[in-house]
Amino acid sequence: MFDRLEDLVLRYEEVMNLLSEPDVANDNARFRALMKEQAELAPIVEAYKQYSAHKQNIQDSLELLELESDEEMKELAKEEMKESQAEVERLEQELKILLLPKDPNDDKNVIVEIRAGAGGEEAALFAAEIYRMYVHYVESRGWKVELLEADETGIGGMKNIEFMVKGTGAYSILKYESGVHRVQRVPETESQGRIQTSTCSVAVMPEAEEVDIQIDEKDIRIDVMRASGNGGQCVNTTDSAVRLTHYPTGIVIYSQTEKSQLQNKEKAFALLRAKLYDLELQKQQDAEAAERRSQIGTGDRAEKIRTYNFPQGRVTDHRINLTLYKLDKIMNGDIQEILDALIAADQAAKLAKMSQD
Repeated sequence: MFDRLEDLVLRYEEVMNLLSEPDVANDNARFRALMKEQAELAPIVEAYKQYSAHKQNIQDSLELLELESDEEMKELAKEEMKESQAEVERLEQELKILLLPKDPNDDKNVIVEIRAGAGGEEAALFAAEIYRMYVHYVESRGWKVELLEADETGIGGMKNIEFMVKGTGAYSILKYESGVHRVQRVPETESQGRIQTSTCSVAVMPEAEEVDIQIDEKDIRIDVMRASGNGGQCVNTTDSAVRLTHYPTGIVIYSQTEKSQLQNKEKAFALLRAKLYDLELQKQQDAEAAERRSQIGTGDRAEKIRTYNFPQGRVTDHRINLTLYKLDKIMNGDIQEILDALIAADQAAKLAKMSQD
């Protein structure tokens, strides 16, 4: 590990030198790539420098204890050494985590798809609440939400919602939300006061650029039509809605949220690219079944990951056996504690696997 860290320090210094060269500054693509690499290396190099400083401090304290006769000075040296030893242990763990293989999609924006599952109208209402939960969370981080498509029901529910989250590192955080979310509560439509269980599924996909996924024009049929539902006179009286049909996979994308046909077409293609890229990722993960099982948040999309129990005011994440009694706050977007716990569990699983290899 330490040989690798020394190599990374040398590479960091090399990147910093390259960034100061005029030829590099004039080459936008290379400059961006080096800035990205510098940003990735900086926290590793900083942690390693702190680690090395504390290791040196321990050595200096040991030498002082051998030479020093003054008891007060010896006690000070022992105290400093104790603090440095604790820091060395902490930084060693931090460095192991920083050196874990990084998901190449972690820095990407994401497209999230929420679909109402079992439970009829109650499931659609729950899907709409899960959407609002994510919107509140995303806005609290200073990220942006862009609605791509929504199929609304008459009483405020949503059969399905597709939206993009734009923010650095969005995928690295939100990828843990993929799976089936379950709600247990008494629906407003239930006159007998019986608790009903309903579900919605969440799929989190990294945004795919054109360089990630090439779509052959021969594989696509594009239809334009009048938008349906609420949208105002401009939306409903022009052929602004776009439907894409991808022949090889059978995927159909419908986009009507914008007044402009061109904007709806762009959104539809962005969603199609994300879905095709996600299919490729799923194939790769299926081929690496053991690796997939060792990671939190990359499991089967049909897996029940979380239960929201309204009568008891609790939320339970079944992957890590975490239960929190703050349902109202969570439904209002306060999900960082859950996400932090999932990230920590994922890192622990990867570290354990690494130590076995």
